Amino acid sequence: MKKGDLLELDIEGYAFEGKGISRIGRESGDEKNFVVFVQNSYPGDKVKAKLIKIKKSFAEAKTTEIIFPSSERVEARCKYFGTCGGCKQQDLSYEAQIKYKQQQVEEIFKKLGGFSDLSADKTGKAGFEMLSIIPSKNTFFYRNKMEFSFSDKRWLTEDEISKEKTDMNFALGLHVPNIYDKVLDIDICYLQSELSYRILNFTRNFFKERNIQPYSTVTHSGFLRNLVIRQAYHTKDLMVNIVTANEDSALIKSYANELIKSFPEITTIVNNINEKKSSVAVGDYENLLYGEGFITDMIGEYTFQISANSFFQTNTLQAENLYKTALDFAEFKGDEIVYDLYSGAGTIAIYISKNVKEVYAFESVESAIEDSKVNAELNDINNVHFFNADLYKSFLPLIEENLPTGLSADKAGKAGKIPKPSLIILDPPRSGLHKNTVEDVIKINPEKIVYVSCNPATQARDIKLFSEAGLPTGKAGYKLIKMRPVDMFPHTFHIENVALLVK
Repeated sequence: MKKGDLLELDIEGYAFEGKGISRIGRESGDEKNFVVFVQNSYPGDKVKAKLIKIKKSFAEAKTTEIIFPSSERVEARCKYFGTCGGCKQQDLSYEAQIKYKQQQVEEIFKKLGGFSDLSADKTGKAGFEMLSIIPSKNTFFYRNKMEFSFSDKRWLTEDEISKEKTDMNFALGLHVPNIYDKVLDIDICYLQSELSYRILNFTRNFFKERNIQPYSTVTHSGFLRNLVIRQAYHTKDLMVNIVTANEDSALIKSYANELIKSFPEITTIVNNINEKKSSVAVGDYENLLYGEGFITDMIGEYTFQISANSFFQTNTLQAENLYKTALDFAEFKGDEIVYDLYSGAGTIAIYISKNVKEVYAFESVESAIEDSKVNAELNDINNVHFFNADLYKSFLPLIEENLPTGLSADKAGKAGKIPKPSLIILDPPRSGLHKNTVEDVIKINPEKIVYVSCNPATQARDIKLFSEAGLPTGKAGYKLIKMRPVDMFPHTFHIENVALLVK
C-alpha cells in the first residue's frame, strides 16, 4: 500500500471523532488485522476510499465514493453539510449518533484508562457502572449562542464556482474545517433558530449595500470581524453583538436602529471592538448600543445574567441535565463543604448551593468571577464564595493562608482558613487537569470527586491518576464508581461525561 491508493472497504466500527473502522490484510492472503480509519464513513457502509496516511499499525483514508450506504445513514437537512464545519454527522440518524457516543466513552475508559465495567467484572469490586446517555431533546435549533465570522476570502461551493457574479471578497458565515482564513457564506443554519439566521442575512445585506469591508487577517485592514447572537431559552431575551476592528459610531448606530426596526424581538445590542490581530470574537472594550448589555436565562430554578463575553453552556436544556447528573452523583446530605474547580461563571456552584453547607469556587478568569458574583447576588445566594486561582499552579497556598477579603471567619472555622471539602467538583477545559491540580486534589483528600468533562480522553487519563500510582504523591486510592454521558451537541463528535469517584 502507498499513499494515494484507492481501496474498497467495508466499514465495521466507529472510532472517536467520527471515523469509520475497516480491517484489511496489507497484502493478499494476510489476516485482516490492519486497521484503516476512514473519514466520512459509518458502520455498514461499503466505500471507496483514498489512503492519506500510512503508519506501522494503522492507516487513514478519506471516502471518495459510497458504494453501498449504511442503514443508519439519513439525508442531511442542511444544504451546507459536508462543507461547513458546524455539523459533522448530520447524515447519521440521531439514534445512531448517541449509540456510538456512548460506546466511544466506554471504549476510551477501557482502552486508555484501563477500567472495566460491571458486566466485565461480575464481583463489582473493580468495575464501574456505565449509565445510559442522556440524549438532547432538541436535535436542531438547540444552541443559545452562534458566532459567525466575516471574511474577505469567501469559500466557494461547487454551485458558486460556476456562477460568474459571485462576490469572492465578502462572506458572513462559518469557517470551513482546517482553513482558518476562508469563510462559507451561509443564508440558513439549523443550529440556533430561524430568527437567528434572519438576523444573519439582514446583517450581511446591511453592510454589503454600504460597501463596508470585512477585516483581513493578511493586511489587517477592514472593519467587520464577527456577528455573535445570544438567545435565551427560558426568557425572551436576545443579544446581537457586532465585533469590529475599530469604532465607527455613526455606522454602528445606524445598523442598530435598522436592526431593531426589523427585529423587535432583540432586547440588547452591543459593539465589541477587537483591535488585536488575533481572530477572536472578544473585544478589547465594548460599547452599548441598545438595551442593558446582557441577557438573562435560567438553569433549573436559578437565573443567570449573560454578558457578551460570558461563558454559559451552549445547550441550555442539556445543561440542566448535565448539572442534575452531577448533583445526583454527589448525593448531598446538606452539611457538605464543596470545592468547585474551574467554576466559570459559577453556574454549577449556584445550581448545587441549596443542597450543601458551603461552596468554594475557584476560577482563573477574573471576568468570569465577576459574572459569578453578579449571578450569586441575582439569586440571593450567600453560601458560595468565589476565588481567583491559577489552576496551572498549586492552589493549596490559597486555601491554607488567612481568608481572602470578604469571607468571614465564622464561615471558615476558628483558624480563619478555607475549610477542607468532603467533595470536589471538577469541570476543566478540553485539555483536562494540570498535574499540579491533580496533586492538589489528592493532597486535599476529599471523600468524593465529581468530574464533569467535555473530553472523555483527558478525563480517562486524569481519573487513572486518581486511581493509580503515577504521581509523586503515590497512590491516590479513588475508585471510579459510575459515569453518564450527556449529549450537549447533536450532529457533532463532542460529548460531555460525568464521572463519580469515591475514596
